[in-house]
Amino acid sequence: MKPSYSETLDFLFTQLPMFQKEGAGAYKPGLGTTHALAEAFGNPHTTFPTIHVGGTNGKGSTAHTIAAILQSAGYRTGLFTSPHLIDFRERIRVNGQMISEEEVIDFTGRYRKMDFGDIKPSFFELTTIMAFEHFAREKVDVAVIEVGLGGRLDSTNIITPLLSIITNISLDHTALLGDTEALIAGEKAGIIKECVPVVIGRAEGEVREVFKTRADSMKAPITFACDTPGYTSATECDAGIEYKDTPWGTITGELSGNCQPENAATVLAAMSILRHHFPAIDAAAVRDGFANVCRLTGLMGRWMRIPCAKPGVDVFCDTGHNPGGWEYLGKKLSEISARSRLTMIIGFVNDKDLDHIIDFMPRNARYRFVAPSVNRGRAAESTCEIFRSYGIEGQTAGSGSVSETYRQVIDEALPGETVFVGGSTFVVADLLEYLSERR
Repeated sequence: MKPSYSETLDFLFTQLPMFQKEGAGAYKPGLGTTHALAEAFGNPHTTFPTIHVGGTNGKGSTAHTIAAILQSAGYRTGLFTSPHLIDFRERIRVNGQMISEEEVIDFTGRYRKMDFGDIKPSFFELTTIMAFEHFAREKVDVAVIEVGLGGRLDSTNIITPLLSIITNISLDHTALLGDTEALIAGEKAGIIKECVPVVIGRAEGEVREVFKTRADSMKAPITFACDTPGYTSATECDAGIEYKDTPWGTITGELSGNCQPENAATVLAAMSILRHHFPAIDAAAVRDGFANVCRLTGLMGRWMRIPCAKPGVDVFCDTGHNPGGWEYLGKKLSEISARSRLTMIIGFVNDKDLDHIIDFMPRNARYRFVAPSVNRGRAAESTCEIFRSYGIEGQTAGSGSVSETYRQVIDEALPGETVFVGGSTFVVADLLEYLSERR
């Protein structure tokens, strides 16, 4: 009997090593397994042009915005991102539509009937090839491919794209990628290919030199978006953020948050190159893509406003989870806490170094600590103790689950209060899954 979708997911999530749940033990550096899988499925990644997006922070927002612009320009656009928040199929989309459950079942079933000998792919290696085959079947005009982890040895790095993009570098996954920004940059720079243009979002000092050296050695034209005029020319407005004096005129991006001007500069630098490959990209497509990225691509979890039934209470969530992300989040949340009551529902995974994150936390907020519901989730009590050692007091609620804590915080919230949920992608995923089940 053919397996169901839930049975197929059970195989993908439990029988294959999965970084999202297990952490470093599931990370399989090297491209040999991915090449073998790709060949077994007919090397689908060679049948359509690609854009490769890496970096520590902002690569998800950047990939989704580029995909939205290409869609708005009329191109059939594939988008491969990770991790998912509610449904596995969020990872693989064409023009915003998720891969069907039937295709996930079919691909996984065909894989399970193949004989790969000693080759044991990870979850990410297999789903990368699933995405490539889906895009080939759907005859996409182009696919935007987000790097999973690192770059040089990431499964997605079997592609030769039209353009490589590296958003920025921050300390994250240091046990796997290196304990300095320069070492991490060296791994991320591995997606720079011979004679393929590369756009770098932000880079200074040693990091900038790493990228320049790699690009020069590969004869790859390099653009630093942070060098472009008007890099920080952005104004918050009711619809999001307004960017004036861009090469495409005035643009309003629906994604808000202090990190978005940097992402926008990266996207605009990329568009200046991509329009030579995709001539239908024009000012209208750029404006529409920026203004409607969530509707067009299904993006969630980037300074995302959550509808709240309690009048006068604002709720936001964000998947930022490393020092680079919290540098921006901390500033925005501190601004909020200076003018109104702020409650932070915060949780992390065990392998996250909190020492470099806590410094960015607003000191005059109310903290409620939670445990994300993955194997790697740090116990709420453990997070509470670590924060207390830095002079930040907080509480845990009951089991420390996101849903239970969220219900309690909203019950207690006062008019004019802001509630923030985050610290980990998995905390945001728990919240969104809970809210989707209540509908």
